[in-house]
Amino acid sequence: MTLNTVVWIIPLLLLAVVKLLLPLAGPRRILTRWLMYLAENWVAGNALLLRLVSNTRWDVNGLELLRRDDWYLLIVNHQSWVDIVALQTVFNRRVPLLKFFIKKQLVWFPLLGLGFWALDMPFMQRHSKSYLAKHPEKKGSDLEATRRACQKFRHTPTSVINFIEGTRFSEEKRERRGSPYRNLLAPRAGGMALALSSMGDMFSGIVDVTVVYPSGAPDFWGMVCGELDHVVVDIQLRDVDDWMIDGDYVNDREYRRNFHQWLGGVWSDKDERIDNLRANACADN
Repeated sequence: MTLNTVVWIIPLLLLAVVKLLLPLAGPRRILTRWLMYLAENWVAGNALLLRLVSNTRWDVNGLELLRRDDWYLLIVNHQSWVDIVALQTVFNRRVPLLKFFIKKQLVWFPLLGLGFWALDMPFMQRHSKSYLAKHPEKKGSDLEATRRACQKFRHTPTSVINFIEGTRFSEEKRERRGSPYRNLLAPRAGGMALALSSMGDMFSGIVDVTVVYPSGAPDFWGMVCGELDHVVVDIQLRDVDDWMIDGDYVNDREYRRNFHQWLGGVWSDKDERIDNLRANACADN
């Protein structure tokens, strides 16, 4: 997998430098498509290697609802770093290349930061509550940065993925945060709401993805050692309603309340769906 990464990251970084130096938007968009093609080949190589070293059973439902030339916003439950590999394996070349929300500080990470930028990954800057208490004028600036990051996707079909729990699930986190769900942490709505208000008129739908590991969430090392035995990926396509696009999450309290209520209902459905998917997987085994 390291060799596969080196093979594809070298031309990707070379094109990234060219894109960085180009002042014209048109050629930059062409380079972006080439960069995405290289990234898709990297994902395909990793998926092939995983098939060679493990006998993973993949149960995927709903993939036929999606198209490669559309725009999507994916919302996914988050349990392990393996989630990213599983999602890339399932969705590669079935939808546009998955774009992840990335912490703004990672743009300065050697080499990879340039690669993230070249692939138009949306960078986010989140201010802590203590920082906002000292600098109240910065309230809403992190969400506005999300809005600006999403604007670049208007020119190329894009799949924006958001792990809206904000972190990986664990029982300890669920209890500490007082989550009302059995299998999930409470969702964070801000980034999703801003993505919808920024480019919701372009999204063909909201792709509600539920990932379940019937034998328990694996770690990355276990996956590369061939211990990923069973993955269930359930896909539901939800409509983007007009009220989601027209609202102002930062300044409109009524809109925020409605959005939290809607997302809470989606998360309750997902919580029950996880129970059902686990039960069905156990019955099949």
